[in-house]
Amino acid sequence: MSDTQQPNHVFVLMGVSGSGKSAVASGVARELGAAFLDGDFLHPRANITKMAQGHALNDDDRRPWLKALNDAIFAMQRTNPISLLVCSALKKSYRDMLRDGNQHLSFLYMKGDFDLIESRLKARKGHFFKPQMLISQFETLEAPTSDENDVHHIDIKPDLDEVIKNAIKAIDHIQSINRISEGHS
Repeated sequence: MSDTQQPNHVFVLMGVSGSGKSAVASGVARELGAAFLDGDFLHPRANITKMAQGHALNDDDRRPWLKALNDAIFAMQRTNPISLLVCSALKKSYRDMLRDGNQHLSFLYMKGDFDLIESRLKARKGHFFKPQMLISQFETLEAPTSDENDVHHIDIKPDLDEVIKNAIKAIDHIQSINRISEGHS
């Protein structure tokens, strides 16, 4: 990579189940021609089997999955100008594992309250809504704080098209900051 080339960047769309991560990533990828990976596709077989049996994953189960996601982020940074990864990344420790060795990484936090997400999940066609799962997601969530300066909040209250536009604005803003900082290093 030459000094004048803009670094490739990976954006992790994070948040609780039902916050619209996949729908927003899909729309952003379509608009920007970005690479898009659903992090769930990288779960090891043991995790998939455990979840299929109705058991929740623990941090030990998630560790090899987060390592695989970290490796995917590293590879995506080497090949695509903009890549999107969907991963709930509910705990700061999970986000830190994704950050490890990946400097061109930002998080887009799909932020919404319980009532909004619950109403959207209940409205999904063909989707059996389990309230306990959403409660568990919010209990696990360690909302990013201001010390995580690579996390950008995206309000999910507006309609999907508006949320996609806002995510693209955030990506453009982050890219412009990166161009400026790369030019001065």
